[in-house]
Amino acid sequence: MDSPVSEPNWEGIARRRFAQLPTPLIEAPRLSERLRGPRILIKRDDLSGLAFGGNKVRKLEFLLGEALARGCDTVITGGAQQSNHSRQTAAAAAACGLACHLVLAGEAPAVPEGNLLLDLLCGATPHYCGEHRKGEDIPAIAERLKAEGAHPYLVPYGGSNALGALGFVNAARELARQLEERNEHPSHVVFASSSGGTHAGLAQGLAWYAPHVTPFGIGIDPEEGSPEEFTRQVVSIARGAAELLGSESRLSSKDIHYSGEFHGAGYGVIGEGEREALLLTATMEGVLLDPVYTGRAMKGLIALIRRGELPRDQTLVFWHTGGLPTLFQRASELLPG
Repeated sequence: MDSPVSEPNWEGIARRRFAQLPTPLIEAPRLSERLRGPRILIKRDDLSGLAFGGNKVRKLEFLLGEALARGCDTVITGGAQQSNHSRQTAAAAAACGLACHLVLAGEAPAVPEGNLLLDLLCGATPHYCGEHRKGEDIPAIAERLKAEGAHPYLVPYGGSNALGALGFVNAARELARQLEERNEHPSHVVFASSSGGTHAGLAQGLAWYAPHVTPFGIGIDPEEGSPEEFTRQVVSIARGAAELLGSESRLSSKDIHYSGEFHGAGYGVIGEGEREALLLTATMEGVLLDPVYTGRAMKGLIALIRRGELPRDQTLVFWHTGGLPTLFQRASELLPG
């Protein structure tokens, strides 16, 4: 439905490469058979490298590329205390020789675990901000650092702005090449959708490079607003990404496929659906999901398959966005009994 007038100007965008790309596209035959649904392929962005990998590294290649181009010496971002985005930002900053400040929810724990442990190992400085888990205190901390002589670069929550979304426009191009090489023709790409950047990049990139594939986001955070508000945000980010590449986007809200049905009891709350999704994927394929993002997205995918809302005679791609360190912090909630 949408295509760039010419190949977008990727060379005109600053990029610091540290992801291990392309990430593998694997088949999940036992899971597909167990669900008696579509043939499932898994895009393994959990294998993207950089401190246990994950999808955020794709965005950070462009965001930190800009930080370096601007001569910044510090990066600041924020999130929940077990934020995958913060962990990958800390690792990316270390790889670039930049100081990293993380604006995190909650209070300082007695013993750091999971992602927070990895943040600290990568040399990040945490700032604990109570109930604020979306970087609300970033501007004040940035001003304080400037007063101390630092030159900070502000990485948005989830890496989700037009520049960060370029990571997933490029990811859609990567997937399209893999599908062409394998002569695969999936109907959908299903993924966890939260701050909007991954969704926007995939929506725009697939419209350009694989228009026969429908990107379908499973919402994982009820605080992202109504589906209408969220889809408008995704379209805005996608149009901004296209503009950065010197191309035009014709996406509108009707092109954004999203379900907010599977939020469960709230952000990061593990229910029976998430638990089943993690255990089923692990026992059928030996593939580990995380309890907050991919576990909830797989919960949604399983429900859609069981209800017959995804075509059983088709192939689909589940995009594994990573987040595995959180598993080690939630063991008591995941194991049966």
